[in-house]
Amino acid sequence: MKRINCLLLLSSIAVINFSCEKSTSEEFEDVNGNVETKLITSIDVTPVEDTDESSNILFSYNGDLRLTSIFDGTETTNFTYEDGNLSNVTGNGDNGNVEELYESPYDAFETGQVEEYDENGNPSVLQFIEYDYDYMTGEEEVVYYTAEISYDNKPNPFYKTAEAAGIIDVLDQIKLNFAAAPQAEEIVRAKALFPNNNPSQIVYKNAEGEIEHTINLSYTYDGDYPTAATVSSASADGGDNVTYLTTFTYYGD
Repeated sequence: MKRINCLLLLSSIAVINFSCEKSTSEEFEDVNGNVETKLITSIDVTPVEDTDESSNILFSYNGDLRLTSIFDGTETTNFTYEDGNLSNVTGNGDNGNVEELYESPYDAFETGQVEEYDENGNPSVLQFIEYDYDYMTGEEEVVYYTAEISYDNKPNPFYKTAEAAGIIDVLDQIKLNFAAAPQAEEIVRAKALFPNNNPSQIVYKNAEGEIEHTINLSYTYDGDYPTAATVSSASADGGDNVTYLTTFTYYGD
């Protein structure tokens, strides 16, 4: 069920080093209180430097306001239900992933493990593997990079949309502790990486602690929900610097 990552700004059970007594929904409510339900219907991302390269992600719902599909212009993720519960997710799995939206050179949210959480229970430091080429030996060397994540004091805007897909119900059933019975690795990873707040910065560092790449997200909010964002994705060496304008549309807008 790797495709569950499509709604999560997204480690195996063997590397999770904390015990979580509360469910995903309880943690979210403890941090954010009673949040108004707004379901995302589209996310438009346009590079300032090349407006012809804009992308549009569309979220579709049925009459019961259950999420049925996400279409990114090329591929579709489909959600099916049985007896009111999410039964299957098929198709592309990266729709809505911050690293995919803004063309990060890394995939920390897909392969990383959580090293630290902040006081709101958000994953704040991830460790992930990269491969550096050693010109002396002619071989690739495994090195450990980190992603440091900061958040606005606003709810994760994908939470209610994930709830409409039945994903929160799935995550609520997961217990993150060593004593737990074996559970699907991808779902355990999704729960461990699920943020309660809205990410505002991602700083990628190499094994020496040097900054390699930074993504900054500056949002315009209407209450708890972002309506627009200016996003800069910049390489430390100046090679890959891109600014994006992003707009969010919600059901009923």
